[in-house]
Amino acid sequence: MVYDASRLQKDLGYTFKDSSMLKRALTHRSYSKTNNERLEFVGDGILDYAIALSLYNKYPFLAEGVLSKIRAALVNQDSLSMIATQINLGEYLFIGDGEEKSGGRLRPSILADALEAIFAAVSLDSNIQQAMLVIDNLFKDKFIHAEDLIDKDSKSILQEYLQASQISPPVYNIIALDGPDHDSVFHVECVIAELNINITACGKSKKEASQFSAQKALKLIKERKINGNSK
Repeated sequence: MVYDASRLQKDLGYTFKDSSMLKRALTHRSYSKTNNERLEFVGDGILDYAIALSLYNKYPFLAEGVLSKIRAALVNQDSLSMIATQINLGEYLFIGDGEEKSGGRLRPSILADALEAIFAAVSLDSNIQQAMLVIDNLFKDKFIHAEDLIDKDSKSILQEYLQASQISPPVYNIIALDGPDHDSVFHVECVIAELNINITACGKSKKEASQFSAQKALKLIKERKINGNSK
């Protein structure tokens, strides 16, 4: 294999000062005793920290339990291997003949470990802040899906946030019902008295309208947190 990682570094948004550091991050244990296992160990910790910090800053209204769930969804093997595949990481790996013949370049565990090793390599080649920039760049699309995850279960997330903040749970009331029986539109209000929140949303069922009203309540809470106003 001709080793030319210039395209990979472009995709990462980082150029290594010490190219041997990148090569080590790409070296599987089947290829050499000098491999990426120790780097992967460090990279795993860097990734967890980077994603946790990004979520903490991006979602000031989310409780710890919800943040943990989102982080787990972002940093699991499937997510990492998908990102690795998008940047064709398998093409650059140094793997032994056995792994080569058995499809090691496409194996999710190998790709995920190599990607985490790269995060450590970037940190050691420069600093952890640079590694975090690389992670933010690679995970930007994943954060969009995190928004989708929040929107799909806004009622549960709002409930957890209020519990963690020792605030009484929201009350959902149907305030109007429009249209014929087969095509009704429910208008539901979400009331959080302690936060002076009373928001209405509509949907084709009480459940859907309640989710939408909770989603709007979460967005309002987020805006207040960002603007430094708790009420």
